[in-house]
Amino acid sequence: MVTDSIGLVASWLLAYYLRFYTQIIPVTKGVPPFSRYVSLVVPVVLLWLVCFSYFRAYGSSKIRRRTAEFYNTIKAQFFTVAIFVAITSIVAEYRYSRVVIVYFGILSLVYLVSTRMILRNILRRLVAQGVREQKVLIIGSGSSAEGVIWKLKKMPELGAKIIGYLGEKTDSKATHLGSYSDLEKILEQNSIDHIVIALPRSESSLQNSLLKELDATTINVLLVPDLYEYITLGCSVEDFDQIPVVALNESPIDPLGMALKRVLDVLGSLLAILLFSPLFLLIAILVKLTSRGPILYGQVRMSLDGSEFKMWKFRSMKVGAEKETGAVWAKKDDDRKTRLGKILRATSLDELPQFFNVLFGDMSLVGPRPERPEFVKNFRKSVPKYMLRHKVKGGITGWAQINGWRGDTGLDGRIESDLYYIRNWSIWLDLKILLLTPLRGFVNKNAY
Repeated sequence: MVTDSIGLVASWLLAYYLRFYTQIIPVTKGVPPFSRYVSLVVPVVLLWLVCFSYFRAYGSSKIRRRTAEFYNTIKAQFFTVAIFVAITSIVAEYRYSRVVIVYFGILSLVYLVSTRMILRNILRRLVAQGVREQKVLIIGSGSSAEGVIWKLKKMPELGAKIIGYLGEKTDSKATHLGSYSDLEKILEQNSIDHIVIALPRSESSLQNSLLKELDATTINVLLVPDLYEYITLGCSVEDFDQIPVVALNESPIDPLGMALKRVLDVLGSLLAILLFSPLFLLIAILVKLTSRGPILYGQVRMSLDGSEFKMWKFRSMKVGAEKETGAVWAKKDDDRKTRLGKILRATSLDELPQFFNVLFGDMSLVGPRPERPEFVKNFRKSVPKYMLRHKVKGGITGWAQINGWRGDTGLDGRIESDLYYIRNWSIWLDLKILLLTPLRGFVNKNAY
Protein backbone atom coordinates (compact mmCIF):
# COMPACT_ATOMS: atom_id res chain seq x y z
CA MET A 1 0.00 0.00 0.00
CA VAL A 2 2.87 2.38 0.77
CA THR A 3 4.45 1.94 -2.66
CA ASP A 4 1.03 2.36 -4.31
CA SER A 5 0.37 5.58 -2.37
CA ILE A 6 3.71 7.08 -3.40
CA GLY A 7 3.17 6.09 -7.03
CA LEU A 8 -0.38 7.49 -7.10
CA VAL A 9 0.74 10.86 -5.74
CA ALA A 10 3.59 11.03 -8.25
CA SER A 11 1.29 10.00 -11.14
CA TRP A 12 -1.34 12.59 -10.19
CA LEU A 13 1.14 15.46 -10.04
CA LEU A 14 2.99 14.30 -13.17
CA ALA A 15 -0.32 14.15 -15.05
CA TYR A 16 -0.93 17.83 -14.16
CA TYR A 17 2.57 18.71 -15.32
CA LEU A 18 2.19 16.87 -18.63
CA ARG A 19 -1.14 18.54 -19.35
CA PHE A 20 -0.39 22.15 -18.51
CA TYR A 21 3.35 22.53 -18.93
CA THR A 22 4.59 20.23 -21.70
CA GLN A 23 1.78 21.32 -24.05
CA ILE A 24 1.46 17.81 -25.49
CA ILE A 25 -2.17 18.77 -25.96
CA PRO A 26 -2.64 22.55 -26.31
CA VAL A 27 -4.48 24.23 -23.45
CA THR A 28 -7.46 26.14 -24.82
CA LYS A 29 -8.81 27.45 -21.51
CA GLY A 30 -7.32 28.99 -18.40
CA VAL A 31 -4.96 26.78 -16.44
CA PRO A 32 -6.57 25.59 -13.14
CA PRO A 33 -4.34 26.37 -10.16
CA PHE A 34 -1.86 23.73 -9.05
CA SER A 35 -3.21 23.97 -5.48
CA ARG A 36 -6.57 22.60 -6.65
CA TYR A 37 -4.90 19.41 -7.82
CA VAL A 38 -2.70 19.15 -4.72
CA SER A 39 -5.80 19.36 -2.51
CA LEU A 40 -7.16 16.24 -4.18
CA VAL A 41 -4.08 14.07 -3.54
CA VAL A 42 -5.36 12.54 -0.28
CA PRO A 43 -8.88 11.71 -1.63
CA VAL A 44 -7.33 10.17 -4.75
CA VAL A 45 -5.01 7.92 -2.73
CA LEU A 46 -7.80 6.89 -0.34
CA LEU A 47 -10.18 6.09 -3.21
CA TRP A 48 -7.58 3.93 -4.96
CA LEU A 49 -6.61 2.08 -1.78
CA VAL A 50 -10.25 1.37 -0.88
CA CYS A 51 -11.17 0.16 -4.39
CA PHE A 52 -8.03 -1.95 -4.76
CA SER A 53 -8.72 -3.51 -1.36
CA TYR A 54 -12.23 -4.36 -2.58
CA PHE A 55 -10.69 -6.18 -5.54
CA ARG A 56 -8.27 -7.94 -3.15
CA ALA A 57 -5.28 -6.41 -4.89
CA TYR A 58 -3.41 -6.37 -1.61
CA GLY A 59 -3.92 -10.04 -0.78
CA SER A 60 -0.84 -11.99 0.23
CA SER A 61 -1.83 -15.21 -1.55
CA LYS A 62 1.26 -16.76 -3.09
CA ILE A 63 -0.67 -19.24 -5.19
CA ARG A 64 -2.24 -16.61 -7.43
CA ARG A 65 -0.86 -16.77 -10.95
CA ARG A 66 0.89 -13.68 -12.25
CA THR A 67 -1.49 -13.42 -15.22
CA ALA A 68 -4.46 -13.45 -12.83
CA GLU A 69 -2.87 -10.68 -10.76
CA PHE A 70 -2.18 -8.68 -13.93
CA TYR A 71 -5.80 -8.83 -15.10
CA ASN A 72 -7.11 -8.17 -11.58
CA THR A 73 -5.00 -5.00 -11.37
CA ILE A 74 -6.28 -3.76 -14.74
CA LYS A 75 -9.87 -4.50 -13.74
CA ALA A 76 -9.47 -2.65 -10.42
CA GLN A 77 -7.87 0.31 -12.22
CA PHE A 78 -10.69 0.71 -14.76
CA PHE A 79 -13.30 0.40 -12.01
CA THR A 80 -11.59 3.02 -9.83
CA VAL A 81 -11.02 5.48 -12.68
CA ALA A 82 -14.74 5.20 -13.58
CA ILE A 83 -15.74 6.02 -9.99
CA PHE A 84 -13.27 8.91 -9.88
CA VAL A 85 -14.64 10.40 -13.11
CA ALA A 86 -18.19 10.06 -11.80
CA ILE A 87 -17.34 11.75 -8.50
CA THR A 88 -15.46 14.66 -10.10
CA SER A 89 -18.36 15.16 -12.52
CA ILE A 90 -21.12 15.10 -9.90
CA VAL A 91 -19.50 17.13 -7.11
CA ALA A 92 -19.76 20.73 -8.32
CA GLU A 93 -16.82 22.17 -6.43
CA TYR A 94 -14.39 19.76 -8.06
CA ARG A 95 -13.83 20.52 -11.71
CA TYR A 96 -10.72 19.03 -13.26
CA SER A 97 -9.31 18.61 -16.72
CA ARG A 98 -10.42 15.33 -18.26
CA VAL A 99 -7.06 15.14 -20.02
CA VAL A 100 -5.31 15.20 -16.64
CA ILE A 101 -7.49 12.30 -15.50
CA VAL A 102 -6.68 10.34 -18.67
CA TYR A 103 -2.95 10.95 -18.18
CA PHE A 104 -3.25 9.97 -14.54
CA GLY A 105 -5.16 6.80 -15.39
CA ILE A 106 -2.48 5.70 -17.85
CA LEU A 107 0.50 6.67 -15.67
CA SER A 108 -0.91 5.08 -12.52
CA LEU A 109 -1.89 1.90 -14.39
CA VAL A 110 1.64 1.50 -15.77
CA TYR A 111 3.08 2.12 -12.31
CA LEU A 112 0.70 -0.20 -10.44
CA VAL A 113 1.11 -3.08 -12.88
CA SER A 114 4.89 -2.80 -13.25
CA THR A 115 5.61 -2.50 -9.53
CA ARG A 116 3.38 -5.47 -8.75
CA MET A 117 5.06 -7.62 -11.36
CA ILE A 118 8.55 -6.59 -10.23
CA LEU A 119 7.86 -7.12 -6.52
CA ARG A 120 6.02 -10.40 -7.17
CA ASN A 121 8.90 -11.74 -9.28
CA ILE A 122 11.46 -10.74 -6.65
CA LEU A 123 9.39 -12.39 -3.91
CA ARG A 124 8.87 -15.58 -5.89
CA ARG A 125 12.56 -15.80 -6.75
CA LEU A 126 13.47 -15.48 -3.08
CA VAL A 127 10.88 -18.10 -2.14
CA ALA A 128 12.18 -20.49 -4.81
CA GLN A 129 15.65 -20.14 -3.26
CA GLY A 130 14.36 -21.28 0.13
CA VAL A 131 13.39 -18.01 1.79
CA ARG A 132 10.13 -18.40 3.78
CA GLU A 133 9.85 -22.07 2.89
CA GLN A 134 6.45 -23.56 3.76
CA LYS A 135 6.18 -27.22 4.79
CA VAL A 136 3.11 -28.97 3.41
CA LEU A 137 1.51 -32.28 4.40
CA ILE A 138 -0.89 -33.94 1.96
CA ILE A 139 -3.70 -36.10 3.36
CA GLY A 140 -5.15 -38.32 0.64
CA SER A 141 -4.01 -40.51 -2.22
CA GLY A 142 -6.54 -40.01 -4.99
CA SER A 143 -6.51 -37.97 -8.18
CA SER A 144 -7.06 -34.71 -6.28
CA ALA A 145 -4.06 -35.38 -4.03
CA GLU A 146 -1.87 -36.25 -7.00
CA GLY A 147 -3.03 -33.10 -8.75
CA VAL A 148 -2.01 -30.95 -5.77
CA ILE A 149 1.39 -32.67 -5.52
CA TRP A 150 2.04 -32.21 -9.24
CA LYS A 151 1.05 -28.53 -9.17
CA LEU A 152 3.19 -27.74 -6.12
CA LYS A 153 6.23 -29.46 -7.60
CA LYS A 154 5.65 -27.67 -10.89
CA MET A 155 5.64 -24.25 -9.18
CA PRO A 156 8.73 -24.01 -6.94
CA GLU A 157 8.26 -20.24 -6.69
CA LEU A 158 5.43 -20.91 -4.23
CA GLY A 159 8.01 -22.09 -1.69
CA ALA A 160 5.99 -25.19 -0.77
CA LYS A 161 8.04 -28.13 0.44
CA ILE A 162 5.99 -31.33 0.46
CA ILE A 163 7.15 -33.47 3.39
CA GLY A 164 4.95 -36.35 2.22
CA TYR A 165 1.44 -37.72 2.17
CA LEU A 166 -0.82 -39.90 4.34
CA GLY A 167 -3.13 -42.52 2.89
CA GLU A 168 -2.97 -45.60 0.75
CA LYS A 169 0.49 -46.07 -0.72
CA THR A 170 0.68 -45.29 -4.44
CA ASP A 171 3.41 -44.65 -6.99
CA SER A 172 3.31 -40.95 -6.14
CA LYS A 173 6.52 -38.92 -6.41
CA ALA A 174 5.94 -37.65 -2.86
CA THR A 175 7.10 -39.58 0.22
CA HIS A 176 4.56 -41.95 1.76
CA LEU A 177 4.43 -41.24 5.52
CA GLY A 178 1.81 -43.78 6.57
CA SER A 179 -1.95 -44.12 6.98
CA TYR A 180 -4.47 -41.58 8.22
CA SER A 181 -4.10 -42.94 11.76
CA ASP A 182 -0.50 -41.70 11.78
CA LEU A 183 -1.58 -38.05 11.56
CA GLU A 184 -0.99 -37.23 15.23
CA LYS A 185 2.48 -38.80 15.18
CA ILE A 186 3.46 -36.90 12.01
CA LEU A 187 2.31 -33.61 13.52
CA GLU A 188 4.43 -34.23 16.63
CA GLN A 189 7.53 -35.11 14.63
CA ASN A 190 7.36 -32.27 12.08
CA SER A 191 6.83 -28.54 12.02
CA ILE A 192 4.09 -28.19 9.39
CA ASP A 193 2.74 -24.93 7.98
CA HIS A 194 -0.07 -26.21 5.75
CA ILE A 195 -2.14 -29.38 5.55
CA VAL A 196 -3.97 -30.18 2.33
CA ILE A 197 -6.86 -32.62 2.70
CA ALA A 198 -7.53 -34.16 -0.71
CA LEU A 199 -9.43 -37.36 -0.04
CA PRO A 200 -10.89 -39.49 -2.83
CA ARG A 201 -14.69 -39.62 -2.77
CA SER A 202 -14.55 -43.25 -1.64
CA GLU A 203 -12.92 -42.07 1.61
CA SER A 204 -14.94 -38.88 2.13
CA SER A 205 -16.46 -40.32 5.33
CA LEU A 206 -13.04 -39.87 6.98
CA GLN A 207 -13.03 -36.13 6.41
CA ASN A 208 -15.07 -35.29 9.51
CA SER A 209 -12.80 -37.20 11.91
CA LEU A 210 -9.65 -35.73 10.32
CA LEU A 211 -10.96 -32.17 10.63
CA LYS A 212 -11.90 -32.75 14.27
CA GLU A 213 -8.40 -34.01 14.97
CA LEU A 214 -6.95 -30.89 13.36
CA ASP A 215 -9.15 -28.61 15.48
CA ALA A 216 -6.55 -28.92 18.25
CA THR A 217 -3.84 -27.34 16.04
CA THR A 218 -3.17 -23.89 14.57
CA ILE A 219 -2.03 -25.29 11.24
CA ASN A 220 -3.58 -23.81 8.12
CA VAL A 221 -5.88 -26.43 6.57
CA LEU A 222 -6.79 -26.44 2.86
CA LEU A 223 -9.64 -28.64 1.65
CA VAL A 224 -9.54 -29.92 -1.95
CA PRO A 225 -12.74 -31.72 -3.06
CA ASP A 226 -12.39 -34.67 -5.43
CA LEU A 227 -14.04 -33.10 -8.48
CA TYR A 228 -11.45 -33.78 -11.17
CA GLU A 229 -13.68 -35.86 -13.39
CA TYR A 230 -16.39 -33.18 -13.38
CA ILE A 231 -14.15 -30.24 -14.26
CA THR A 232 -13.54 -29.53 -17.93
CA LEU A 233 -13.27 -25.75 -18.27
CA GLY A 234 -12.27 -24.93 -14.71
CA CYS A 235 -13.93 -24.04 -11.44
CA SER A 236 -14.16 -21.24 -8.89
CA VAL A 237 -15.15 -21.05 -5.23
CA GLU A 238 -17.56 -18.35 -4.09
CA ASP A 239 -18.56 -17.28 -0.60
CA PHE A 240 -22.34 -17.48 -0.40
CA ASP A 241 -23.00 -15.86 2.98
CA GLN A 242 -20.17 -17.89 4.57
CA ILE A 243 -21.15 -21.02 2.64
CA PRO A 244 -18.42 -22.07 0.17
CA VAL A 245 -19.94 -22.85 -3.22
CA VAL A 246 -17.92 -24.53 -5.98
CA ALA A 247 -18.91 -23.37 -9.46
CA LEU A 248 -18.04 -25.95 -12.12
CA ASN A 249 -17.28 -25.24 -15.77
CA GLU A 250 -17.89 -21.51 -15.71
CA SER A 251 -16.61 -19.56 -18.68
CA PRO A 252 -13.07 -18.41 -17.85
CA ILE A 253 -13.67 -15.15 -19.74
CA ASP A 254 -14.47 -12.48 -17.15
CA PRO A 255 -16.48 -9.29 -17.90
CA LEU A 256 -13.34 -7.32 -18.74
CA GLY A 257 -12.24 -10.06 -21.13
CA MET A 258 -15.68 -10.10 -22.73
CA ALA A 259 -15.51 -6.33 -23.20
CA LEU A 260 -12.05 -6.55 -24.81
CA LYS A 261 -13.23 -9.39 -27.04
CA ARG A 262 -16.26 -7.36 -28.10
CA VAL A 263 -14.09 -4.34 -28.93
CA LEU A 264 -11.89 -6.60 -31.07
CA ASP A 265 -15.00 -8.01 -32.77
CA VAL A 266 -16.45 -4.61 -33.63
CA LEU A 267 -13.18 -3.13 -34.89
CA GLY A 268 -12.19 -6.30 -36.74
CA SER A 269 -15.56 -6.79 -38.44
CA LEU A 270 -15.75 -3.13 -39.51
CA LEU A 271 -12.25 -3.33 -40.96
CA ALA A 272 -13.06 -6.59 -42.77
CA ILE A 273 -16.30 -5.20 -44.22
CA LEU A 274 -14.45 -2.14 -45.54
CA LEU A 275 -11.56 -4.17 -46.99
CA PHE A 276 -13.74 -6.84 -48.58
CA SER A 277 -16.55 -4.55 -49.82
CA PRO A 278 -15.43 -4.85 -53.50
CA LEU A 279 -15.34 -8.64 -53.06
CA PHE A 280 -18.82 -8.59 -51.51
CA LEU A 281 -20.15 -6.83 -54.62
CA LEU A 282 -18.30 -9.12 -57.04
CA ILE A 283 -19.47 -12.34 -55.36
CA ALA A 284 -23.05 -11.06 -55.12
CA ILE A 285 -23.09 -10.38 -58.87
CA LEU A 286 -21.56 -13.80 -59.68
CA VAL A 287 -24.04 -15.65 -57.46
CA LYS A 288 -26.93 -13.90 -59.19
CA LEU A 289 -25.56 -14.53 -62.68
CA THR A 290 -24.66 -18.21 -62.23
CA SER A 291 -27.79 -19.58 -60.55
CA ARG A 292 -31.38 -18.73 -59.80
CA GLY A 293 -32.30 -17.73 -56.28
CA PRO A 294 -31.29 -15.24 -53.55
CA ILE A 295 -27.74 -14.01 -53.11
CA LEU A 296 -27.61 -14.71 -49.39
CA TYR A 297 -28.65 -17.78 -47.45
CA GLY A 298 -29.63 -17.51 -43.77
CA GLN A 299 -29.35 -20.60 -41.59
CA VAL A 300 -30.34 -20.89 -37.92
CA ARG A 301 -27.35 -21.69 -35.70
CA MET A 302 -26.76 -22.07 -31.96
CA SER A 303 -24.33 -19.87 -30.05
CA LEU A 304 -23.72 -18.52 -26.53
CA ASP A 305 -25.66 -20.40 -23.81
CA GLY A 306 -27.74 -22.19 -26.43
CA SER A 307 -29.20 -19.01 -27.97
CA GLU A 308 -30.19 -19.22 -31.62
CA PHE A 309 -29.56 -16.72 -34.40
CA LYS A 310 -29.59 -16.62 -38.20
CA MET A 311 -26.09 -16.96 -39.68
CA TRP A 312 -25.63 -15.51 -43.17
CA LYS A 313 -23.61 -16.88 -46.08
CA PHE A 314 -23.36 -16.29 -49.79
CA ARG A 315 -25.60 -18.96 -51.27
CA SER A 316 -23.46 -21.84 -52.53
CA MET A 317 -26.17 -24.46 -53.09
CA LYS A 318 -29.16 -24.82 -55.33
CA VAL A 319 -32.44 -23.40 -54.04
CA GLY A 320 -34.34 -26.01 -52.01
CA ALA A 321 -31.26 -28.21 -51.56
CA GLU A 322 -32.61 -29.68 -48.31
CA LYS A 323 -36.23 -29.90 -49.34
CA GLU A 324 -36.09 -33.69 -49.68
CA THR A 325 -33.18 -34.62 -47.41
CA GLY A 326 -33.71 -32.24 -44.50
CA ALA A 327 -30.72 -31.03 -42.48
CA VAL A 328 -27.64 -33.04 -43.50
CA TRP A 329 -23.88 -32.50 -43.39
CA ALA A 330 -22.26 -31.17 -46.53
CA LYS A 331 -20.11 -33.79 -48.27
CA LYS A 332 -16.99 -33.49 -50.37
CA ASP A 333 -18.69 -34.33 -53.68
CA ASP A 334 -22.07 -32.81 -52.86
CA ASP A 335 -24.09 -32.42 -56.06
CA ARG A 336 -26.30 -29.83 -54.36
CA LYS A 337 -23.56 -27.19 -54.70
CA THR A 338 -23.55 -24.78 -57.62
CA ARG A 339 -20.45 -24.45 -59.78
CA LEU A 340 -19.61 -21.13 -58.14
CA GLY A 341 -20.55 -22.61 -54.77
CA LYS A 342 -17.75 -25.18 -55.01
CA ILE A 343 -15.22 -22.36 -55.34
CA LEU A 344 -16.80 -20.26 -52.60
CA ARG A 345 -16.77 -23.16 -50.13
CA ALA A 346 -13.25 -24.31 -50.98
CA THR A 347 -11.92 -20.78 -50.30
CA SER A 348 -14.39 -19.99 -47.45
CA LEU A 349 -15.53 -16.89 -49.34
CA ASP A 350 -19.14 -17.90 -48.73
CA GLU A 351 -18.54 -17.06 -45.04
CA LEU A 352 -17.81 -13.34 -45.65
CA PRO A 353 -21.33 -12.08 -44.75
CA GLN A 354 -20.77 -13.40 -41.23
CA PHE A 355 -18.73 -10.29 -40.50
CA PHE A 356 -22.13 -8.58 -40.26
CA ASN A 357 -23.21 -11.25 -37.75
CA VAL A 358 -20.12 -10.32 -35.72
CA LEU A 359 -20.80 -6.59 -36.00
CA PHE A 360 -24.39 -7.05 -34.78
CA GLY A 361 -23.25 -9.20 -31.83
CA ASP A 362 -24.59 -12.62 -32.90
CA MET A 363 -21.11 -14.05 -33.38
CA SER A 364 -17.48 -13.37 -32.55
CA LEU A 365 -14.48 -13.25 -34.86
CA VAL A 366 -12.97 -16.17 -32.94
CA GLY A 367 -14.81 -19.00 -31.24
CA PRO A 368 -16.21 -22.49 -31.79
CA ARG A 369 -18.10 -22.77 -35.07
CA PRO A 370 -21.83 -22.46 -34.32
CA GLU A 371 -23.82 -25.54 -35.28
CA ARG A 372 -27.39 -26.08 -36.42
CA PRO A 373 -29.92 -26.84 -33.64
CA GLU A 374 -30.94 -30.05 -35.42
CA PHE A 375 -27.41 -31.41 -35.10
CA VAL A 376 -26.90 -30.06 -31.58
CA LYS A 377 -29.96 -31.98 -30.44
CA ASN A 378 -28.23 -35.24 -31.39
CA PHE A 379 -24.68 -34.29 -30.42
CA ARG A 380 -25.57 -33.16 -26.90
CA LYS A 381 -26.64 -36.72 -26.08
CA SER A 382 -24.01 -38.67 -27.97
CA VAL A 383 -20.89 -36.48 -27.63
CA PRO A 384 -19.60 -35.97 -24.06
CA LYS A 385 -19.18 -32.30 -23.00
CA TYR A 386 -20.43 -31.08 -26.38
CA MET A 387 -22.60 -28.33 -24.87
CA LEU A 388 -19.66 -26.75 -23.05
CA ARG A 389 -18.52 -25.23 -26.36
CA HIS A 390 -21.53 -22.91 -26.04
CA LYS A 391 -19.94 -21.14 -23.05
CA VAL A 392 -18.67 -18.53 -25.52
CA LYS A 393 -20.07 -17.02 -28.71
CA GLY A 394 -19.65 -18.97 -31.91
CA GLY A 395 -16.97 -17.60 -34.22
CA ILE A 396 -16.08 -17.21 -37.88
CA THR A 397 -12.76 -18.91 -37.18
CA GLY A 398 -11.35 -20.77 -34.22
CA TRP A 399 -8.66 -23.02 -32.78
CA ALA A 400 -10.34 -26.07 -34.34
CA GLN A 401 -10.47 -24.47 -37.79
CA ILE A 402 -6.80 -23.49 -37.97
CA ASN A 403 -5.89 -27.01 -36.85
CA GLY A 404 -7.76 -28.64 -39.71
CA TRP A 405 -10.99 -29.66 -37.96
CA ARG A 406 -13.39 -28.53 -40.68
CA GLY A 407 -16.03 -30.13 -42.85
CA ASP A 408 -16.88 -33.80 -42.24
CA THR A 409 -14.03 -34.41 -39.77
CA GLY A 410 -14.22 -36.19 -36.42
CA LEU A 411 -16.17 -34.49 -33.67
CA ASP A 412 -13.85 -35.59 -30.86
CA GLY A 413 -10.89 -33.60 -32.18
CA ARG A 414 -13.08 -30.60 -32.90
CA ILE A 415 -14.61 -30.59 -29.41
CA GLU A 416 -11.21 -31.01 -27.78
CA SER A 417 -9.91 -28.02 -29.76
CA ASP A 418 -12.93 -25.90 -28.83
CA LEU A 419 -12.58 -26.72 -25.13
CA TYR A 420 -8.85 -26.02 -25.27
CA TYR A 421 -9.64 -22.58 -26.70
CA ILE A 422 -12.17 -21.78 -23.97
CA ARG A 423 -9.88 -23.01 -21.15
CA ASN A 424 -6.91 -21.02 -22.41
CA TRP A 425 -8.67 -17.96 -23.75
CA SER A 426 -6.86 -14.64 -23.86
CA ILE A 427 -7.05 -11.68 -26.19
CA TRP A 428 -3.59 -12.72 -27.42
CA LEU A 429 -4.86 -16.18 -28.35
CA ASP A 430 -7.66 -14.54 -30.37
CA LEU A 431 -5.11 -12.39 -32.21
CA LYS A 432 -2.91 -15.44 -32.86
CA ILE A 433 -5.84 -17.36 -34.35
CA LEU A 434 -6.81 -14.38 -36.53
CA LEU A 435 -3.25 -14.08 -37.84
CA LEU A 436 -3.06 -17.81 -38.62
CA THR A 437 -6.50 -18.02 -40.25
CA PRO A 438 -5.42 -16.70 -43.70
CA LEU A 439 -2.64 -19.33 -43.72
CA ARG A 440 -4.51 -22.32 -42.31
CA GLY A 441 -8.20 -21.51 -42.14
CA PHE A 442 -9.56 -20.04 -45.37
CA VAL A 443 -8.24 -22.61 -47.82
CA ASN A 444 -8.31 -26.10 -46.35
CA LYS A 445 -8.63 -29.60 -47.79
CA ASN A 446 -11.59 -30.21 -45.45
CA ALA A 447 -13.45 -27.05 -46.53
CA TYR A 448 -16.35 -28.18 -48.71
